[in-house]
Order: sequence, then C-alpha cells, then structure tokens
Amino acid sequence: MSDVMMNRLIPTTRENWKDAVNLQVQAHQNHFVPSVAVSLAKVHIRPDGDEYQYLPFCVYNTENRLVGFVMITVDDTTTQSYWLNGLIIDKNEQGKGYGKETINSAIRYIRENYSQSVCVNLTVCVDNAAARKLYEKLGFCETRVVYEDEIVYRFNF
Repeated sequence: MSDVMMNRLIPTTRENWKDAVNLQVQAHQNHFVPSVAVSLAKVHIRPDGDEYQYLPFCVYNTENRLVGFVMITVDDTTTQSYWLNGLIIDKNEQGKGYGKETINSAIRYIRENYSQSVCVNLTVCVDNAAARKLYEKLGFCETRVVYEDEIVYRFNF
C-alpha cells in the first residue's frame, strides 16, 4: 500500500458531521452509495446487529480539507467481519487518488486496531465498473457472495 498522499481518517463528531453530510458524489453515482446521513443513522440504528461497532470517519487531505467519508463496521468477536461501508469521495475531489488512499488508510486502521482480523470486506453494485476496477487493483477479490443485491469483495491480510 502506497503512503504517497496520507489521507487522515478523523472520527465523525458533532464538530464535523454537518460538513460530512454536505459531501456529494456525481449524479450518476447516487445509487451506488448511501448518503453520509444514512451512514450516520446506522451508527444509532445498528442494522447489522448489536454486536457490530459502527465507526464513521471524515477523510481529510494533507491540506486539512474534507474530501470524503468512510464507515468502518466491525464485529470484533470474529476474525472476518470487518467492513468498509459508505465510501464517498466528494464529486469535486474525485480522480485525485483520494479513494485509493482512503481505502488503504481504512485497511491500515483495521489492521492496527483489530489484530484478530484476517480480512476486510466491502460490497459493490454490479454495475459500478469503476469501483470494481479500483478494488481489484488494490487487491480485493470478488467472493461470489451477494449481500443486498451487491457483490461482496474481500481483501485478505
């Protein structure tokens, strides 16, 4: 994993959540990813079960500008239930390498904080060719498992 850009993952808090909610993807990408507001609602609702921890992060670049959002969802009683959810890079910041670095930063976070984890999972829409290509380039493999009409990809450590 390259450390060229070094995005910073900063927990989403009452100080930065409103800025995060204003992040937008390109119009044709809206059906690929939940809004930040929906991701933040999951922190309280816990749709995957009480055993999961929902860890929302704002993504800042080296100039301390908010460029994206990602949620890490974990069941730390397992070795394989570590997920990246709701990854958004703002439409004005796409194509600059922030998506790649955000994924690498999230993987590092999981490896550093959950030593029992053996992989990271994410889901992707079948028709999101750009995301699928990026995930495969970063070492994720399609698992042939489908979750809520999306393909599960896995990165093994």
